Amino acid sequence: MKITDIKLGMLRVPLKTPFKTALRTVNTIEDIIVMVETDTGHVGYGEAPATAVITGDIHGSIIEAIRTVIKPKLIGQDISDLNHIVRLIQGCIMKNYSAKAAVEIAVYDLFAQLYKAPLYKVLGGGVPKITTDITISVDYIDKMVADSLQAIDRGFETLKVKVGKDIGVDIERVKAIYAAVEGKALIRLDANQGWTAKEAVYALHKLEDAGVRLELVEQPVKAYDLEGLKYITERVHTPVMADESSFGPREVIDLIKMRAADIINIKLMKTGGIANAIKIADICSFYDMQCMIGCMLEGSVSVAAAVHVAVAKSDVITKIDLDGPSLCLFDPVKSSVKFHDADITIEDAPGLGITAIEGLEMLPGN
Repeated sequence: MKITDIKLGMLRVPLKTPFKTALRTVNTIEDIIVMVETDTGHVGYGEAPATAVITGDIHGSIIEAIRTVIKPKLIGQDISDLNHIVRLIQGCIMKNYSAKAAVEIAVYDLFAQLYKAPLYKVLGGGVPKITTDITISVDYIDKMVADSLQAIDRGFETLKVKVGKDIGVDIERVKAIYAAVEGKALIRLDANQGWTAKEAVYALHKLEDAGVRLELVEQPVKAYDLEGLKYITERVHTPVMADESSFGPREVIDLIKMRAADIINIKLMKTGGIANAIKIADICSFYDMQCMIGCMLEGSVSVAAAVHVAVAKSDVITKIDLDGPSLCLFDPVKSSVKFHDADITIEDAPGLGITAIEGLEMLPGN
């Protein structure tokens, strides 16, 4: 099974409600779909969103990185030589993590198809069922409370609450949501780099003193502020999770050595794909550090790949934040990964099991 071509498309899926964080507001998922074709007729699928404020990737940079740099390296490569192909992808261009991730996901999809097994089995096996949280976008307090209760009615038992715009209002937001959902759902707080270290300690102490029990707080300070992250971790009871501060294995090692965080958030769009995600999980496992697996605002192609990784590494990936497809008005991707609100299951099909993508717009130049 050799690679003969790489084609690109655009997938647009409207969201049920606007996705709002301290960094951005989004109404529609617009992702690049990668299709890696082979001489046997098999096709591997990958996906990458434009996330300029986090990874620096935009649609244009993703497209050009794949077409002009990555694709020429991969044409003619044999899918059975997976490690070699991964090294080619990771070594042919600096950064461009989302572009690398999209292609690498498609290659892993083909590798599992080659051996006629679901991807999670090729990665080590596991129980093909996980449960995700759901994001509550930052908004007016009453709206956030209503969205939280609606999520519980849909069966979600963990809420990822976005904050980070105004420290005083943030505290009141969380208190109100906690009062409404206590005993019904856990709360994960995501500040999206919106606080300073001292603001984070102040807010978390206020919440802890008020009896609010959070499962974790995610990336309260700027990505580069590892000292600030450590400052918070040393001073609060709430577990602190590194997200944007942790892209690849090297950053994870630094965070562990500094004791700057309690949990690491793995995202395929930050790691550049599956291979580095697995390395991070293995590093964290060695140091008895828990991981979450999350996603950007992604559709169900790349999120399906993250689901397979989560199942295969469930001993260390104990928290799931893969709600991208659940935020969409509909799911245009037909695959073996089934998203039913909080519950995600994998059916027995080779690779990612993708059979169709409705509404896919092929990009000029394929």
